[in-house]
Amino acid sequence: MQPGTLVNGQPATLGVMGGGQLGRMFVHAAQAMGYYTAVLDPDPASPAGRVSHHHIQTDYLDEQGLAQLMQRCAAITTEFENVPAPALFTLGAHRFVAPASDAVAIAQTRAVEKAHVVKCGVPVAPHAVIETAAQLDAVADELLPGILKTARLGYDGKGQVRVPTRAELASAWAGLGQVPCVLEKMLPLQAECSVIVARSGGGKTVNFPVQRNLHRGGILAVTEVHAGAIEPRLALQAIEATKAIAEGLHYVGVLCVEFFVLAGGQLVVNEMAPRPHNSGHYTLDACDQSQFDLQVRTLAGLPLTQPRQHSPAIMLNLLGDLWQESGSDPDLRSKLGSDPNSCPPWDQVLALPGTHLHLYGKLSARKGRKMGHLNITGDTPEGVRDTAMQACALLGIEPF
Repeated sequence: MQPGTLVNGQPATLGVMGGGQLGRMFVHAAQAMGYYTAVLDPDPASPAGRVSHHHIQTDYLDEQGLAQLMQRCAAITTEFENVPAPALFTLGAHRFVAPASDAVAIAQTRAVEKAHVVKCGVPVAPHAVIETAAQLDAVADELLPGILKTARLGYDGKGQVRVPTRAELASAWAGLGQVPCVLEKMLPLQAECSVIVARSGGGKTVNFPVQRNLHRGGILAVTEVHAGAIEPRLALQAIEATKAIAEGLHYVGVLCVEFFVLAGGQLVVNEMAPRPHNSGHYTLDACDQSQFDLQVRTLAGLPLTQPRQHSPAIMLNLLGDLWQESGSDPDLRSKLGSDPNSCPPWDQVLALPGTHLHLYGKLSARKGRKMGHLNITGDTPEGVRDTAMQACALLGIEPF
């Protein structure tokens, strides 16, 4: 579907399930190429819905909403992995959907996801599935201490509990409502990294450089992408492993795979995301194509070319913690802009060389909520890091 293609006298429309910040950046990329866009999201103030040509404000399984999306769109994608796979299946029966419902369904269930990764010849952390009391009792001693994770719907550290002992494991499973879970052995970590690939319907796969990530409280805090961030041998292994996982899924679209780098220098897969990823936001300012440009290309059937990074980059996640409301509301639920003193000092941050501010248009800030990100680019990794440290000091972000 070429840019400028007309359908009923209007540019072709690309649809996205989900109206968060990833959908917003997809919409901007699609519009830059001349497409109309449609967003299905129940939130009337969703970041993507507010900038799209069409916002279908319904639940993700609403039949009329799905019908409207199909009527408007030539092709449809998703911006988060927890969109109901049956909705994508329904859409896929009538329109081109990328990624397909079966790939998204695999990513939605940890145990199934791990089985797929292993099938592709890529290692994962030692783990056990816990769905019954008998499986809880049968957990091997060597898996403790571990991390108990809900099998579905977990993200940004939600639905995860550290369990050093059997007693704490039993208590944590009860606290999670005895829903199906996966217990993963805690491993000695040297670093975390991720790889983003894009794969076309014809099977061509391109990739961005390996991204070194730092998480705090289960939420991505910092991404560094430059020479020396990850050992070249490990970087090559991570890229090849991600391509193998995408190939095994017959994947079409943008896929991110997160890895743990163990103390001994081995890689194991943490999880995958069938969509653009927070760790790839630096591509907006440091590469000749962004991850969202590639999402548009895979959805529209356009040629894929290998993206090139032209600048060393660091991305800082901007969480709602950075906004302070007069009266120190414990939830930080200030209306953005209602008090000019509540906003971070953007003027001072943007006075630093190579800073690129991206805010997502969310109307309220609260602790842990992703409000935006700051990309920092420069000529050298050392210069970028120095600027990042200055930005952290201005924003009250813990240095790294």
